Amino acid sequence: MIGISDVEAAADLIAGHVVHTPTVPSPGLSALLGVPVTAKLELLQRTGSFKVRGATAKLLSLSDAQRAAGVVAVSGGNHGIALAMTAAVHDVKATVVMPRTAPARSIRIVEDAGASVRLTDDMDGAFSLVTRLRDEGLTLVHPFDDPLVIAGQGTVGLELADDAGDLTDVLVSVGGGGLVAGVAVALRARRPHVRIWGVETEGAAAMSEALAAGAPVPVALSSIVSTLSAPAVSQLTYDHVSALVDEVLVVPDRDAVRGVLDLAEHAKVWTEPAAGCLLPAARRVVERVGDGARLGLVVCGGNATTGDVLRWATDFGLH
Repeated sequence: MIGISDVEAAADLIAGHVVHTPTVPSPGLSALLGVPVTAKLELLQRTGSFKVRGATAKLLSLSDAQRAAGVVAVSGGNHGIALAMTAAVHDVKATVVMPRTAPARSIRIVEDAGASVRLTDDMDGAFSLVTRLRDEGLTLVHPFDDPLVIAGQGTVGLELADDAGDLTDVLVSVGGGGLVAGVAVALRARRPHVRIWGVETEGAAAMSEALAAGAPVPVALSSIVSTLSAPAVSQLTYDHVSALVDEVLVVPDRDAVRGVLDLAEHAKVWTEPAAGCLLPAARRVVERVGDGARLGLVVCGGNATTGDVLRWATDFGLH
């Protein structure tokens, strides 16, 4: 388990390399949900998501030999973008393994940043290939199974704790669990009385299934939300979430897409379903804890095109 000192060290390491993103009250979301809502706008990172924090923390910690070997990562989209863009800045050769289901825009951004892209038929195949490439000598920058990456993502929680007003509940999206693990470490140290809720989508519920089983287990992936689609969480992220997070909620893909539309209309931000899923979960939290709730939402990323969202909205009959 990492501690608050690890997150603070990561914050010092990546300062100047990432954006200290705004933490702002949202009048629109507050009106929509009926309680005060504060949004942490991680979608305003230069890579479009929080993932640049962990990628930067890892890259800046590599030895000369590890840098020379080149780095490799597996990604449903945002981690690959973050690694490709960060590696380019630091003159490190990067390879990103992605499933063909990853958003076409994300694949294009990774390629345009100069990384080599390897496509696989599915996310399970992507994780298998990245393991083989690591064994062949490339330096793995894992999207969540790495203490340095988790500490980097935890800097989101440090900024939220410093910048937000009084909060009772914080909601964080969960894929492999790196973000929620790091944020939970920071908030438990800085705001120990805040309840922390993870949010997954149906068909990408690796953490929920792990918590039910008492350990990480492989899951069948069927969610449209590729950026949350980890075939299993790691023991490292499981240990953090089971110890530090109050509960993990699971919402349908349709509700996550509806959340994207609501965030655009009411919060004036363009997000992806990995962030959109926070809104239906927030409604459930308010129902559970009552009108005294003061919510913090970690708006994790915005790397979805208008075409993506229009297609999903049409498929789900959302107009």
